[in-house]
Amino acid sequence: MTGAGGLGDLIRDPDEAIRRMDEWAAGFARKAERYAAAQQETEQLRLTAASPDGTVRVTVGADGIVSDLVFGSRTRTIPPEELARMVLSTMRRAQSGITDRVAEVMGRQLGDEDPDTRTALLGTLRDRFPDPVDPQDSPPPPAPEPPPAPAAGPAARPPATPPPPTPLSPRRPGRVDPDEQDNNPW
Repeated sequence: MTGAGGLGDLIRDPDEAIRRMDEWAAGFARKAERYAAAQQETEQLRLTAASPDGTVRVTVGADGIVSDLVFGSRTRTIPPEELARMVLSTMRRAQSGITDRVAEVMGRQLGDEDPDTRTALLGTLRDRFPDPVDPQDSPPPPAPEPPPAPAAGPAARPPATPPPPTPLSPRRPGRVDPDEQDNNPW
């Protein structure tokens, strides 16, 4: 347990113990600086995508939040439903680049340090911002199934119509009709 370079050596040489702790603390400080630089650079990332015809341009940050949305003059002639789809599609294309850009920043700032942390972070980003699916490549959604036809026979008859309401006799205030007395909730 107290072999070469073990705890026993540190206890015998307090100056060596202090030196090692200082190195350890300095290493953590350098690592914290690299992570802070990566975070700062990531927070400044902006990714922009434009619709194929250039009518819509969307810019997002590394968190996926839209920071800028620009419409071309053609938007006045596009039906609102189509414009909404165009905005969402363009936004998703901008967001789909987030994972690669964050990976570049991490590689530049952190090198090969903490591969498990990098894998977890980039996996989370891939899940949040997957590559957009081109609507032309995907099959249309299935049409809703019609409701089942009613079965034939006596059970399929339409319900009988209720009898017409009978005219009510005029009431005098304070007088309760004896036929309605049991039905009066008050």
